Amino acid sequence: IGRSSRSNPVTFVKAYDDIRTLYANQKLSTLRGYKPSHFSFNVEGGRCEMCEGEGEVVIEMQFMADVHLECEACNGKRFKKEVLEVTFENKNIDDILKMTIDEALLFFTEHKQTKITQKLQPLQDVGLGYVQLGQSSSTLSGGEAQRIKLASFLVKGTIKDRALFVFDEPTSGLDLKHMRE
Repeated sequence: IGRSSRSNPVTFVKAYDDIRTLYANQKLSTLRGYKPSHFSFNVEGGRCEMCEGEGEVVIEMQFMADVHLECEACNGKRFKKEVLEVTFENKNIDDILKMTIDEALLFFTEHKQTKITQKLQPLQDVGLGYVQLGQSSSTLSGGEAQRIKLASFLVKGTIKDRALFVFDEPTSGLDLKHMRE
């Protein structure tokens, strides 16, 4: 998967589309005219414009490494204050993105969001329950990225054309506990 700070597990399995739609359908969103795009940190509208949805600002240093500072406008949350006021079951979009896969599955199951849980379940099935929904792809290990790719195929379910997966050293880098699973 891409090593971009704008890509994350929940976007890769297409669950974020449904989450953004869920937030756009909340009463406050309707009153304010918010669309699903307002709940994306990749486009103008709902993202923090000071950091452009990155959650941090970069100060370039000429002879040293660049300095990364948390954005003062959004406090690292990537969205405008007004967008963060929209909640679903007392959780704003930032709260959701900070949940682990395991926490999100419990939350969305409890609130009967079947379409979202169906897309998140394969991430848990491949052992990524500890990963945050909004965790940047650039922070994932190679094995985690591989498992996200596998989960994206599992989300698609049955397909007309058969697929063959060849795993080259699928257990390299795993500890004994995970090798037994």
